[in-house]
Amino acid sequence: MVNLDVLDDDQRAAATAPRGPVAIIAGAGTGKTRTITYRIAHLIDQGFATTNSVLALTYTSRAAGEMRDRLASMNIAGVQAMTFHAAARRQLRYFWPQIAGDVKWKLLDSAFPVVARAARSVTNTPSKDTIRDLLNEIEWAKSSLLGADGYAAYVDSIDRTPPLPAEQVAEVYRRYEQLKTSDEGMHLDFSDLLLHVAGAMENAPAVAEEFRQRYRTFVVDEYQDVTPLQQRVLEGWLGDRDDLTVVGDVNQTIYSFTGATPQYLLDFSRHFPNAHVVKLQRDYRSTPQVTTLANQVIGAAKGRIAGTRLELQGMREPGPEPIFHEFESDPAEAREIAGQILTLLDQGVPAKEIAVLYRINAQSAVLEQALADAGIAYQVRGGTSFFENRVIVDAMQQLIRANLQNDLPPDPVAIARAALAPLGYSTQEPDGAQERERWQLLRALVDLVEDIVQLRNTDSLEVVLGELRRRAADKQPPAVDSVTLVTLHAAKGLEWDAVFLAGLTEGLLPFRYAIDAGDEQIEEERRLFYVGITRARKHLALSWAPARQEGGRASRKRTRFLDGLVAQSTSEEPSAARVRKTKKCRVCREALTTPGEKVVGRHAECESPGNEDLFGQLRGWRARVAREEQVPAYIIFSDATLQAISEALPTTVDELYAISGIGQKKAELFGQDLLDIVRQYA
Repeated sequence: MVNLDVLDDDQRAAATAPRGPVAIIAGAGTGKTRTITYRIAHLIDQGFATTNSVLALTYTSRAAGEMRDRLASMNIAGVQAMTFHAAARRQLRYFWPQIAGDVKWKLLDSAFPVVARAARSVTNTPSKDTIRDLLNEIEWAKSSLLGADGYAAYVDSIDRTPPLPAEQVAEVYRRYEQLKTSDEGMHLDFSDLLLHVAGAMENAPAVAEEFRQRYRTFVVDEYQDVTPLQQRVLEGWLGDRDDLTVVGDVNQTIYSFTGATPQYLLDFSRHFPNAHVVKLQRDYRSTPQVTTLANQVIGAAKGRIAGTRLELQGMREPGPEPIFHEFESDPAEAREIAGQILTLLDQGVPAKEIAVLYRINAQSAVLEQALADAGIAYQVRGGTSFFENRVIVDAMQQLIRANLQNDLPPDPVAIARAALAPLGYSTQEPDGAQERERWQLLRALVDLVEDIVQLRNTDSLEVVLGELRRRAADKQPPAVDSVTLVTLHAAKGLEWDAVFLAGLTEGLLPFRYAIDAGDEQIEEERRLFYVGITRARKHLALSWAPARQEGGRASRKRTRFLDGLVAQSTSEEPSAARVRKTKKCRVCREALTTPGEKVVGRHAECESPGNEDLFGQLRGWRARVAREEQVPAYIIFSDATLQAISEALPTTVDELYAISGIGQKKAELFGQDLLDIVRQYA
């Protein structure tokens, strides 16, 4: 017997809803995975379904695995939980002889080379980024049920900006499809898996009947993100039946660029007039302070989607209010975020429970540097770190080759711009998504070169390259217990105790492309912001910077999505960064910049008055404690904090509190040990 008492009233209503069409409208943190797992278990427990007749469709393989694990923990095994593509691939392998006879097929490992061949036959020497954009455009077209013949007219009708003229894209698409078929058989891409399954369901009655006898109950997670192609497959699987449960939240629709549409969730009750609809609004993830802000942000949304928004109810104990900060520049913002992370680590928040979210990958560079300077381990989720990115690796090689030339002008920034132009750097942002991403990375590198020139007061490209190499070498490798850097899109479905939303300026959020595209895309950017906010369980900090670099022109505006929530800063109302007292080195009295320097109270190059033997003893003690606690050493105390102890020689708990990096919790845990060690050298 499944114990439904662990569910709240709304979750229980969803889990026990009558067999048939059910829509569960589930807000962020409301326990949707838990609910649909119990619904599956309840249907099986009551005899309405069998384990091998249920097909649960999820957006990611990770979500499918989580569902299978939860069902297994309830002693329910055999339920098929997988993505649309995984389910289609399995079925196609089984049914293929019935629909295609002896024709062989093989799944493409990568469609890129085939698209490249097609593109080269249509346009002269397309770049790798253009080819990637064409591949994404073809995938979007197929997901939207557009063939090559109808592509151009449809794109023109919706005012979509393709990577090449629409007729050229259509021809590349046409030739791509032709190239996949040869005398040896057919090559299928992932969209083809779905197209062939849909065709089999529609045109092969025997195949459709056999499948429908096998699977009779369907559960679809993240239903707001299905594409027209996925919906067509689902309708083929269902036939004239209605034993379907869908789960989603249209106000978390953020993948329209892949062809996803919330229309099917919005129209669910129209398609199934007898549908049972349940709303989940109790948020068990976030504190009331976080949910209040989330409700305020999505409350300003416009359009049909906005009319279905949920009012989240924070069910956790109250927590701290979200923090809003305006900093003078991106580097200042990154350093302060690093400093706040050090404070959270000191308070006992695990590094793996801290995340920094941003709009585009190019924003990670300055954040990575600040975290590395602070000695904070981090991982870049969903991609490689900035200096390991292939675009940046190629760009660095280009700068090295440029440095070998004679008679270089004394302007590393100008050299970098000229050297990186063949790789895609320009003064104008390109249209194609892949080209934009490359351009953003290259621009970030040029910006970094400019920052180094100003910081080091140098006109030597050799010096700049040395600093770039140092920054790349000093970066810490990904660790299990590390701070996560991730884009807002890649953060969907994840959660952390503490979340920092960085770079909240117009042109980034909403993204410049969305601003140009109009209201519908701006509303999707608002939903993306909402998704970011709802990733936080307890601590939430939101920040922005008017200037890109230190001392630069403050030309950027804070995101419009904070209008009415945060007072607008003006030149008469200094930002949080400007009113904060600058910390100075106690040796040379110059300004301190990095979080590590601020902890110690001096520059790294300024002579330390500390006891090196004591510092060694403290590090040895930290290593032993870290082994016992099975955590990275920096979680106990950073090197900077230990160095500060060796210099201050505290003799009381109050004197420990005066050292940056030591709060009440750590003083209670480790204070006596520290004082005992220091006493030996006092």
